[in-house]
Amino acid sequence: MDPAIQDPLDPLPLIAGRHGDDGLTRMIFSPIWEKTRRGWWFLFVLGLGGTGVLVAAVTTTLAQGIGSWGNNIPVAWALGITDFVWWIGIGHAGTLISAILLLFQQRWRNSINRFAETMTLFAVMCAGMFPVLHLGRPWFAYWLVPYPNRMNIWPQFKSALPWDVVAVSTYFTVSLLFWYVGLVPDLASLRDSSHSRLRRIVYGIFALGWRGSTRQWHHHKIAYLLLGGLATPLVVSVHTIVSFDFAISQLPGWHSTIFPPYFVAGAVFSGFGMVLTLIIPARRVLGLEDVITLKHIDNMNKVVLATSMMVAYGYLMETFIGWYSGDKNDWFAVINRMFGPFAYMFWLLIVCNVLAPQLFWLRSIRTNLIVTWIVSVLINVGMWSERFVIVVVSLHRDFLPSSWAQYKPTWVDWGLLFGTVSFFGTLFLLFLRFLPAVSATEVKELRKELAEHGVEATAA
Repeated sequence: MDPAIQDPLDPLPLIAGRHGDDGLTRMIFSPIWEKTRRGWWFLFVLGLGGTGVLVAAVTTTLAQGIGSWGNNIPVAWALGITDFVWWIGIGHAGTLISAILLLFQQRWRNSINRFAETMTLFAVMCAGMFPVLHLGRPWFAYWLVPYPNRMNIWPQFKSALPWDVVAVSTYFTVSLLFWYVGLVPDLASLRDSSHSRLRRIVYGIFALGWRGSTRQWHHHKIAYLLLGGLATPLVVSVHTIVSFDFAISQLPGWHSTIFPPYFVAGAVFSGFGMVLTLIIPARRVLGLEDVITLKHIDNMNKVVLATSMMVAYGYLMETFIGWYSGDKNDWFAVINRMFGPFAYMFWLLIVCNVLAPQLFWLRSIRTNLIVTWIVSVLINVGMWSERFVIVVVSLHRDFLPSSWAQYKPTWVDWGLLFGTVSFFGTLFLLFLRFLPAVSATEVKELRKELAEHGVEATAA
């Protein structure tokens, strides 16, 4: 039904149109079967060019060291850690949509979970580069892993960096398994429906002999639920541990007990922002409007609004605690954020993260794709600005005015940020070209469930 003539009180449908299983399969698999479009090649070449910038920036870092970055004293941490925290946050929506909504049996996740899970994997891959490069001697990164060795040297577990290694590697492993287990039935469908012998072989290898028997479905459901239950605590634990990088220090602006929940809410907020940024143009280009409906956009915008309020509460409490504590250093950190040399970054994050999402109080805005996409892009910008304020602005003016220094990023800093964004986009284009962007199995299961409950459930 056209949203312009729909009753505002009527619930939006989860699946639009009248599609059987064959129709849903053709709709979801057609971007894989059809010939590669010119627009895809154009974007792919642009992504490869940006990835080349990443290779150049990483090569310069390895050849010249961290001195090629704009880091100085006291800003020893800068864009490298800013980008790391930003990318880790983006990866959080995938686990939330896939695992938590699965356990709570929220049916609106079925059409968007594949997007979110894939985004999680690529975002964590981008995030993992920065701590390794920031070591200065990245070829010794394996020293962070606790393994028996002849020197009897173990990682310093009082440092937060080994915690990050354990948390991020665990998060990536569980997310990869969760994504792959959910993908297996669709890989088998692609194997059986492909006309190319090469594709049949490749999809057949990764389908792991899936034939859709009752026993296989039984084990699949159990494994999927177990991985969902295992991934759920990771939503809280991973970004909580990342926040400990800052919270366990004594630096004003960092040592705050509100950081763990504040970081988790911000991670979910930025993750959903990135999902909306990707899914709105993709659903149009791939012709998936009937399975990724305005209901999904509306629900994601509600989550964005809720997490925006949580983030705003965190900003308010940081300011209040800085004043109420009576600590002149803490209060100076607050004033410096608002009116110091980087004040424009602070007010940018307020506009993007607090003010812009308030538009989503209106349902007409939540279902407006153009406005939603613009706000989602602003959220991504605002969350990067927030990470910059936390890392750089807190460091550049510390306890001793004699050690204050201004921070200026170099081309290598910007190249790493632009390059990882391009690398992320390139991987996502490859995903859209060779794998189903929507879980055909889960959407067909949802269609049958809605049909059993009648017309009322179809609009639920």
